[in-house]
Amino acid sequence: MSQRDNFIGGFLVGSVVGGAVGGLLGVLLASKLSNQEVAPSEESFKKLDKPPGRKRQLRAPTEQSIETARRGLEDKIAQLNDAIDDVRQQLGNVNGAPKDEGSQRTLSQDS
Repeated sequence: MSQRDNFIGGFLVGSVVGGAVGGLLGVLLASKLSNQEVAPSEESFKKLDKPPGRKRQLRAPTEQSIETARRGLEDKIAQLNDAIDDVRQQLGNVNGAPKDEGSQRTLSQDS
């Protein structure tokens, strides 16, 4: 029980000391930053005046593009289903009974 009491006491002391040190550092850094003159530079305004990069125009989907996307998604789903089936078979062989029962040895056969 004494180790638990020492842990709780050390944890509480560490929390208080850490909070005090963190608070003190926060106050010092904040006061230094607030003392610095924060004047916007001309360069920052020039960056704002630049036109944004070329944006891609969105088009309304057509029947053909919707059908192409649907077929692509169906193909991907079929591939995922095949992969899932393969993993299920592999895990079934690992976790379940092995297919080849002749490869299992008993203690009486080994001796």
